[in-house]
Amino acid sequence: MGLSLVRSRALLGLDARPVCVEVHLANGLPSFTLVGLADTEVKEARERVRSAIANAGLDFPSNKRITVNLAPADLPKDSGRFDLPIALGILAASGQIDGARLAGWEFAGELSLGGELRPVRGALAMSLALHRNDAASNEPTRLVLPPGSAEEAALVPTAQVYRAHHLLDVVARFLPERLADGVPPDADSWTRLAPTALGSEPAYADLADVKGQAAAKRALEIAAAGGHSILMVGPPGSGKSMLAQRFAGLLPPMDTTEALEAAAVASLAGRFTLERWGQRPTCAPHHSASAVALVGGGSPPRPGEISLAHHGVLFLDELPEFPRAALEALREPLESGHIRISRATAQSEFPARFRLIGAMNPCPCGFLGHPSKACRDTPDQVARYQGKLSGPLLDRIDLHVEVPALASHALLRGSAGEPSAQVRERVIAARQRAHQRQRTPNQALAGQALDQHANAEAEALQFLQTTAARLGWSARSTHRALRVARTIADLAGADAVGVGHVAEAVQYRRVLQQHG
Repeated sequence: MGLSLVRSRALLGLDARPVCVEVHLANGLPSFTLVGLADTEVKEARERVRSAIANAGLDFPSNKRITVNLAPADLPKDSGRFDLPIALGILAASGQIDGARLAGWEFAGELSLGGELRPVRGALAMSLALHRNDAASNEPTRLVLPPGSAEEAALVPTAQVYRAHHLLDVVARFLPERLADGVPPDADSWTRLAPTALGSEPAYADLADVKGQAAAKRALEIAAAGGHSILMVGPPGSGKSMLAQRFAGLLPPMDTTEALEAAAVASLAGRFTLERWGQRPTCAPHHSASAVALVGGGSPPRPGEISLAHHGVLFLDELPEFPRAALEALREPLESGHIRISRATAQSEFPARFRLIGAMNPCPCGFLGHPSKACRDTPDQVARYQGKLSGPLLDRIDLHVEVPALASHALLRGSAGEPSAQVRERVIAARQRAHQRQRTPNQALAGQALDQHANAEAEALQFLQTTAARLGWSARSTHRALRVARTIADLAGADAVGVGHVAEAVQYRRVLQQHG
């Protein structure tokens, strides 16, 4: 009989909760019981662990009554990450490895039937959780992961991550002292990974590829400088998608904290690759995406597109074609910067501080206001099409800009536009002014902070008040126009918001009204 304890982690959203894998071997009828609110894929670990131990040449105690408890019992567990800790617990309980030497280590990894270790999702979230715990307790914990997952976890600067390829590689490090001396170390199969720092600036598509569209480029620059969302309205082929795909290149480079947060969400969804480390994400879901696909959900909850676009760009092309419920679900995350998903068994919170870029046609046929093609739609059809976007959602989009069709000579003979690098320099300078003044982007200003830091001249406030009254704006629309005006002033290097800044901000909220 024997009892062992191995530590691992369960993912609940981005929160990696500690899990103790307790293994007890007892005499009695042979059995292998796994308890602790385990999902189906966790329960299937019994067969994987049994085969992996046997095929690795180790002794599986098939004549014992094996009980595996995943504590705490009320925490849901999923995925194959518990294969490795379960196998090590059985080997420790049967005396094949030294259970006392497992203290101060955590393990995660899926086992093949031959004993090879396979990557698991969420490794970066596990490493971040260990980083926070180590900072609070001053007791470093070492983490053992398979290839593919270990490289992700090593992105955390203070992480102590070890990469193992096979179950035997792990077993060789925790043998009893009487046996450990006879096992030569294998540096290729057991490696401590050095923390990976941010490298050179990632490559983005260049804004210079887009010819013309000076007004739309100006709106993108304002959106990047102030952290604003933007809606582009124009006929097919006017360049809306090209502009949106180049928006991430206008944003300032990510710092280590932002890069880790964005990578942790991508790792949780199984989308992270080392080649995109430090690159701002751009998510462009199809317009058939459901509300769950956009904001997240499921059981256990998984991040949606708005969380995968954290610190990046969420591009919604053909915006009115998205389901109404999916679009309305964006309203709260646009304001709060996070999404909380509640289920009967647990509540998960995911970050969702993204920049929304929407693109749409002005009418169903797409040619309303086109200089050379006639629109085939009636006024009622145009109103119904634009009415698919609710007023509360449009209120939360700071800039509305028209992207007109380009003439053929401007497209074929036009010169290249301003490169992204030059625009990004102005964006960085404007953000630095805002940070020095209020420690937050202009988009996040609200309440007394907006009154204090907007620093608008009396004539500018009077002009904004008159405009809001004539156009019937809500209080949210009025405040958003003032935030945009503050960003325009920062780009111009002005301390105070003047009438000209407000006048430019006002024009970015009237496109759909003009078309309607």
